Amino acid sequence: MSGLFDPVTLLALAVILLVSFPVHEFAHAWVAYRLGDDTAARQGRLSLNPLRHLDPFGALILIATQAFGWAKPVPVAPWRLRYGPRVGHALVSAAGPASNLLMAAAVALLWRSGLLQHQPFNLDLAVILLVSINVGLALFNLIPLGPLDGFAVLSGVVDASTARKLEPLQTYGFYILMGLFMLGYVAPQLDILRLVLGQGMRVVTRLLLGL
Repeated sequence: MSGLFDPVTLLALAVILLVSFPVHEFAHAWVAYRLGDDTAARQGRLSLNPLRHLDPFGALILIATQAFGWAKPVPVAPWRLRYGPRVGHALVSAAGPASNLLMAAAVALLWRSGLLQHQPFNLDLAVILLVSINVGLALFNLIPLGPLDGFAVLSGVVDASTARKLEPLQTYGFYILMGLFMLGYVAPQLDILRLVLGQGMRVVTRLLLGL
């Protein structure tokens, strides 16, 4: 846990808990509201206040593992959504990862324009962290396993018959994810998630920053 007090690690954790998670969950709530479901809005989730979205256990796991964690899921009533529960829910789910990619792209654009360079403080590290963290969160959440956003997105893209066949990925998705995480800890050379997501994060981050 000594790495927890490293300034870079602390900055990364702060970015996730105070910026990335709240914006991600706000995006879910906002799109759901625009599509006709005010469930999240009535529960105060249509907000960028980090405390509205904080899941204490998910935050603790993030701090302990420095690898993954979660915010409080936004409540959605799919049957109230425009375009139907399957497509509507896919749009709501896609909003979270999309918001992370937009944040990453916005920061990268400011950096490439020169506005964040040659400042009194060296912002290069902060910029790389902001971009890479948000890209990583977007890619992770797009994994098509429940309870991640990618499952609902995939279910909304395919036809209804195929969506029904994919339901086991929702039922057992959490256990599959935990199994993959544990596999990475037990046998680092077989850490499929870190290998695939890490490579994807590096490629997209370099593309955005022009490195």
